[in-house]
Amino acid sequence: MKKIFVISLTLAIALMPISVYAQTEHDGIEMSVSGIQLSINGGNVHIVGANGEVMEIFNLTGAKVATIRIDSSDKTFALNLPKGCYLIKVGKVVRKISVQ
Repeated sequence: MKKIFVISLTLAIALMPISVYAQTEHDGIEMSVSGIQLSINGGNVHIVGANGEVMEIFNLTGAKVATIRIDSSDKTFALNLPKGCYLIKVGKVVRKISVQ
């Protein structure tokens, strides 16, 4: 009885429809959380409303590769990073980017 239950449970899980959603990468995406607007276009990061905040850039292993203090409410930075995927954090806003 236990063997039949395990087999039927395995089949039920294997035959369940699964929805998979993929996140596509787009240039020029803008995100706004807590008044901070972060937009990325090509190799530039444009930040609005983050005066006095710190922008931190991490690689995907979690190592911090850059720290930049934002000294005005409207600032644009050129990213001079090697190819790869990175996380940018400004205040509570976190954005994944891909440098190609």
